[in-house]
Amino acid sequence: MAAFWEHDMVKTAANFSVAVLCLVIFLAVFELVTKYKNWEEIRKGNVAVAMATGGKIFGIANIFRYALERHESLLSMIGWGMYGFLLLLAAYFIYEFLTPKFNIDEEIANDNRAVGLISMVISIGLSFVIGEGIQ
Repeated sequence: MAAFWEHDMVKTAANFSVAVLCLVIFLAVFELVTKYKNWEEIRKGNVAVAMATGGKIFGIANIFRYALERHESLLSMIGWGMYGFLLLLAAYFIYEFLTPKFNIDEEIANDNRAVGLISMVISIGLSFVIGEGIQ
């Protein structure tokens, strides 16, 4: 039975399953901290929300890519993925704080695509920085 759990296909399926579950949970956390409802806005065609959410999805997945690359155990991968997510979440709040002339969430909710694009690029860019820091 131990050989079953050591098979590459089983490991890949387990890593994938855990990463997708964490992605869903972390997106739910982002849903709680934003003033708009991501999926309702996307359904209505709000491109700014789609870009910002897409950046978050890419960012989280990229962090997990680095965690998978550098850690063998699922628990270690989850731990580093959670740590990376918390850093990405902190970056979101810092971005909001550093733009006092307007509210990021309101601008994205109003389909300001420039703000949505910058949000996407920040999430993607910082995911590479965070991921590279995963030991």
